[in-house]
Amino acid sequence: MSFEFRWNPFTDQPHNIAPRKERLRYHFRHVGSYVSLVLSNLRDAHPVLPLYRQYRKKMYREQVNIENPFALSVSPLEGRNEEVVEALKELGISRSLVRVPSWEREKLEVFQEFSKLLNDNKIELTIALLQQRNDVLDPSCWEGFLEDVFSRFAKISSFFEIGHAWNRTKWGVWDYKEYLNLARPAVSLAEKYNAELVGPAVIDFEFHLYPPVLKAIPFDKVSSLLYVDRVGAPENTQFGWDMSRKIALLKAVVDGSSRRKRDLWITEVNWPLKGTGKYSPASGKPNVSEEEQADYLVRYYILCAASGLVERIYWWQLVAPGYGLIDSRGKEWRKRPSFYAMKTMVSQLEGSCFMEKVQNPQAEIFSFLKGEHNFVVCWTNGPAFDYFFDGRVVRVLSRDEKEIPSSNGRVKIEASPKYVFLE
Repeated sequence: MSFEFRWNPFTDQPHNIAPRKERLRYHFRHVGSYVSLVLSNLRDAHPVLPLYRQYRKKMYREQVNIENPFALSVSPLEGRNEEVVEALKELGISRSLVRVPSWEREKLEVFQEFSKLLNDNKIELTIALLQQRNDVLDPSCWEGFLEDVFSRFAKISSFFEIGHAWNRTKWGVWDYKEYLNLARPAVSLAEKYNAELVGPAVIDFEFHLYPPVLKAIPFDKVSSLLYVDRVGAPENTQFGWDMSRKIALLKAVVDGSSRRKRDLWITEVNWPLKGTGKYSPASGKPNVSEEEQADYLVRYYILCAASGLVERIYWWQLVAPGYGLIDSRGKEWRKRPSFYAMKTMVSQLEGSCFMEKVQNPQAEIFSFLKGEHNFVVCWTNGPAFDYFFDGRVVRVLSRDEKEIPSSNGRVKIEASPKYVFLE
């Protein structure tokens, strides 16, 4: 089945061309593929469920060194690549991801020059390889693209993510077996060029796709595009699962189906923004205000990093009108609240040690130690309230690193995270 591939340059994703009727017809014809998925997951249920309980039990109860989990996706922008690098430096970000689409093979030199610029500025690079339907139908074309990318970028980047959001038909892949056919040629190329493979880049809460794929492809790093924007705040639930439970389940599925512990990366997450029209990659409920986006960014990163289960998290992306940390619609770029939220979070948490989560039914209170400084990051997903900390409060910083006065150890905990330093 093939439909014309159409790219939406405003949202950086394909249009969904295939009619719903045709998609349903295809899925009915491939019932056997879904049966094999069910069987694969049933076989792994025994190791996965105990691991999930184990990870949930220790989650936020064990110390975790915060060793640079903060990462950000970027794209080459003609005439403004130096500004991209300067923005990364201002944020304190030293790990980046660049998407390279198969249908822009003739522009590989542009991506290569941009990647060299990042590399020259000591910014680590992961290359994410994007596919379309023709890559499934013409394997030789896809394999040629892989060879071109690995041969050009292997000296610049150690990590290559194979495929992208392939469990959405608009990205050209219609079942997991088609994805395996795209991923297999990359295994020998990784060996040839001494590179590390990242994948399978499944998007959203569809963890049943991991077991059969991880058994077939020896990824060095396991990746997920773990969006939670459709339920709003990271602490909100989907079918009873909040962000923390999803992380624990994903790690259990990955480790249990592999029969060993694996490094887990989240290679894409964001919240689209209200009022951005054609630039928003989603419509309706997922769109949030700029202030909410900034709050959710910090909360998502802390929930992941403090869990000890996620090695790094990439925000998609630095510059984008509909969801980025920077709005590029005007001649002068505008740094959004999420830009400053990211900057503050990196500067405060980088090199710290997560100590414990303070038990409180009204708020999320995460305790950290950095050098000789004790501090907590706190917020609530409910109504704001005053909270009295044990010990003397010596300093309070807002999400954007602005000083906030406190009175006798009392701090107002709100939706926007605060950094509270204690004596």
